[in-house]
Amino acid sequence: MKRQRVIVDDYRAYSGRVDIEEFKDITTIVGIPLLRGERLLGVIAVVFKDEVKTLDERVASLMDQFAAAASIALDNARLHEEARREAEVREKAERDVLHGYARLQKIFSDVIRTMGEIVGKKDPYTIEHQERVAELAAELCKRAGLGAGRCEGLRIAGLVHDIGKIEIPGEILSKPGKLSQIEFELIKGHAQSGYDILKEVDFPWPVAEIARQHHERLDGSGYPRGLKGEDILPEARVLAVADVVEAMVSHRPYRPSLGVSAALDEIKDKRGVLYDPEVVDACIALFDEQPGFLLDGLTGG
Repeated sequence: MKRQRVIVDDYRAYSGRVDIEEFKDITTIVGIPLLRGERLLGVIAVVFKDEVKTLDERVASLMDQFAAAASIALDNARLHEEARREAEVREKAERDVLHGYARLQKIFSDVIRTMGEIVGKKDPYTIEHQERVAELAAELCKRAGLGAGRCEGLRIAGLVHDIGKIEIPGEILSKPGKLSQIEFELIKGHAQSGYDILKEVDFPWPVAEIARQHHERLDGSGYPRGLKGEDILPEARVLAVADVVEAMVSHRPYRPSLGVSAALDEIKDKRGVLYDPEVVDACIALFDEQPGFLLDGLTGG
């Protein structure tokens, strides 16, 4: 589309005239289209009280320059407004997504917590144990530098790592005395049973495998598969330390708390043999900095 001036040199006789007081003395109107590419943005009208048949070249040039500048300004304003509206739409969509994600996270957390509480129907201690293990494991994971995503997966695994105990008779789980060999073998089966339950859930992390490996030990003496060293997931090596420390610090049906010092001595003595050295060091540093960590709300004390 080409920018061409239109001259109405007898406005009083023009069929498209506007009969308003301000226009009563107008004889000539020069219209200049405001163009941006092929887009018509509007028209600038220059009015004259005297009859104009042709425009002075200088005046015509000034009008063309003004029209070109006005076209750019109008188009920029249009683009700015479109960008503003698009930004508003995008921000609203982002808010909606975040709101939906927050709701899904809450639902997901509630489901995980419910799963963790299933075994609590047989053994109330396990609910609190899993929650504290998850808290400790997440902190150790952060200190070990595994990254936020993996630490969140580990926290979830901590909340359900003993879910396999649902298949163990309640009287064995809460037995106040020493377990028989047969009873201990039944207890050991919870790691694999938990895996069999959790593998059916499409977690974004290897939650089922972490839970299955939390009783594996670096020297291969653990269960259920006797994995060694690097064959054990880093998250499971963290969970192993968190699990044993929490178990020793807590009161159990068959004994009182052994205390933080005994728990830390245990992982120090077995550092590099049963437990990952880096995780052990992180755990010791944590309790040096926060001696009361994990002690609030312990069962029985």
